[in-house]
Amino acid sequence: MRIGSLVDRGLRFASNRQSLCCLVPRPWSRTKDEGARTKDERLKAKSVQPFGFTLLELMVVLTLILTIISIATPMYERAILRAREAVLRDNLFTMRNLIDQFTLDKQRPPQALEELVEAGYLRGGVPEDPITRSKDTWQVDFEDVVVGANQAMPGIVDVHSGSEEVSTDGTTPYSSW
Repeated sequence: MRIGSLVDRGLRFASNRQSLCCLVPRPWSRTKDEGARTKDERLKAKSVQPFGFTLLELMVVLTLILTIISIATPMYERAILRAREAVLRDNLFTMRNLIDQFTLDKQRPPQALEELVEAGYLRGGVPEDPITRSKDTWQVDFEDVVVGANQAMPGIVDVHSGSEEVSTDGTTPYSSW
């Protein structure tokens, strides 16, 4: 009997270095005792198992997803609020510097924030207050500004957010920044 014909019949060889020691039948191969099964019969036998997931498996996965979302959502909202506070700090710093530059350059303080835009100090317009999400809620402080030896002119000296909400530090409202 040829080796190739033994392999074709579903047998495999267990060998060591010098010789073949035994022939072992494959448990998954078809033997003469089972009779010949057609391909359709094998597919029907395999398709008996149900496809998909059980309701219990779906509920476990859904519970895990909802748990992760409930943990992640507050962290996401805190990160968004901190980012808005950082933008507010940057906007206030920039507008205060531009008010000072305008006052030094023009020898008078600006009368409105739009005047900074018209003079070219603020390109792109007055920035949006990130807390109130509006350009119209900025609160400005008017005071007399000394521009000369004996001259004082009223105008904007400072700018604040229009929101009365308390910042994340828990003590100061945004309008006092």
